[in-house]
Amino acid sequence: MKIAFVGKGGSGKTTLSSLFIRHLTANEAPVVAVDADINQHLGAALGLTDEEAAALPALGAHLPLIKDYLRGSNPRIASAEAMIKTTPPGEGSRLLRVNEDNPVYDACARPVRLDDGEIRLMATGPFTESDLGVACYHSKVGAVELCLNHLVDGPDEYVVVDMTAGSDSFASGMFTRFDMTFLVAEPTRKGVSVYRQYKEYARDFGVSLKVVGNKVQGEDDLDFLRQEVGDDLLVTMAHSNWVRAMEKGRPPRFELLETDNRCALQTLQDAAEDSYANRDWERYTRQMVHFHLRNAESWGNAKTGVDLASQVDPAFILSEASAVPLPG
Repeated sequence: MKIAFVGKGGSGKTTLSSLFIRHLTANEAPVVAVDADINQHLGAALGLTDEEAAALPALGAHLPLIKDYLRGSNPRIASAEAMIKTTPPGEGSRLLRVNEDNPVYDACARPVRLDDGEIRLMATGPFTESDLGVACYHSKVGAVELCLNHLVDGPDEYVVVDMTAGSDSFASGMFTRFDMTFLVAEPTRKGVSVYRQYKEYARDFGVSLKVVGNKVQGEDDLDFLRQEVGDDLLVTMAHSNWVRAMEKGRPPRFELLETDNRCALQTLQDAAEDSYANRDWERYTRQMVHFHLRNAESWGNAKTGVDLASQVDPAFILSEASAVPLPG
């Protein structure tokens, strides 16, 4: 399953992402974790030192390699330079799988050892001095979107993406790439404002959205969230001494996380697993193509000098059945 964590800055979405990743690993699920926020805190939340987190390769820096690999032998894509972040796969494209080795993972992913197993971690990469004034956030996450467009995952595999804060992800089609989106909300007016934006934008695209209440300290906080988000409230996370120790860089073993919070994480996993029954590969592919054509018309054709609509393979539907390994 592809899972996104979203929320306003400071809501705790990165912390919740890291706890969910640890929980999945404790349950022996294969996990690819992606830090798609330019503020780049997921590595530290998973236990990396500042030096280790800074040494993670930036996906954007390897975009030519990513494009060349994913293009494969697709006859509709003349060159890697003709690919943009929304380019969909077609016959001959190479697809990514969670539990495999490939050149993209070799270049862009690093293993991270947790208490109960190992995950792969990929990072968008932070803004650099050379980006200031000439690059935007969306130029950084293009590599993430392209990889998600070419990624096939099964029911017992997880891709967990820590998204940018707020509603910035709606500037691309990436918000439709997930089986389940967990929106982390504090029990405040600002805390639920991002929920309202997400709910409005996601409604027309069939995005599965559930709210995780964070920093909930009593019945009054819980009543507030219930009143503001209704049935979308899935579960709440209680105050955690384990998280406080983690934020100081001294986390106990994950098995010592408070029982209520471990149960809450299991509720998240149950909701994610239930969402698999609603997976619609045809709709997923159709939405992918929709955003590609929009990007082609608005800027992609002019940038590449190519009619990017010709990259769409009308007979191709991304699915687990299409994930047949190609040579090379």
